[in-house]
Amino acid sequence: MVAGAADAALVLIVCAAAWSDVRSRRIPNRLTVAGLVAALFLRVLLGVVPLQQGVLGAALALGISVVLFALGIIGGGDAKLLVAVGAFLGPAGFIGALAISCVVGAVMAVADAARRGVLLLLLVHLLDVVAFWRAFGRRGQARRLSTPGALTVPFGVAIAVGAIAWRLAKDGLAVTLLEK
Repeated sequence: MVAGAADAALVLIVCAAAWSDVRSRRIPNRLTVAGLVAALFLRVLLGVVPLQQGVLGAALALGISVVLFALGIIGGGDAKLLVAVGAFLGPAGFIGALAISCVVGAVMAVADAARRGVLLLLLVHLLDVVAFWRAFGRRGQARRLSTPGALTVPFGVAIAVGAIAWRLAKDGLAVTLLEK
């Protein structure tokens, strides 16, 4: 019963965040905080070990999200949504969901760039970013979400797809303590 409520809450939170991100390019704090609180509350009902896994998942997500946000790769709402997803899925589930989210986000970015006719520009900028990272900031240009003309996609959609796809995977890869 609690696992079903957790699945429903996860789907509701990430779908609402995706809708908000598409509509306004913002994910409200009240949504991400509600997601985190709901995940941890549902894990409390399951016991100490599930709660620990939820906290570990949220902590891992926070650590990764802070780095991605600091590098200008994701926005603040995306970072906070990832923390809520980490609390729902635990550390192992979070990593799987994040991997799917990154692939979906990349596909969205390439499709959007192709639609706008700037796919070549996207690839040139990507090479510039790689040069910047490889040279530890001594070569290339640092690009951020705030860079003028930056191509952005509503990554909340990719996070929703990744979280739901990982949670629905029943092939033994999606191990979450919410199922216990």
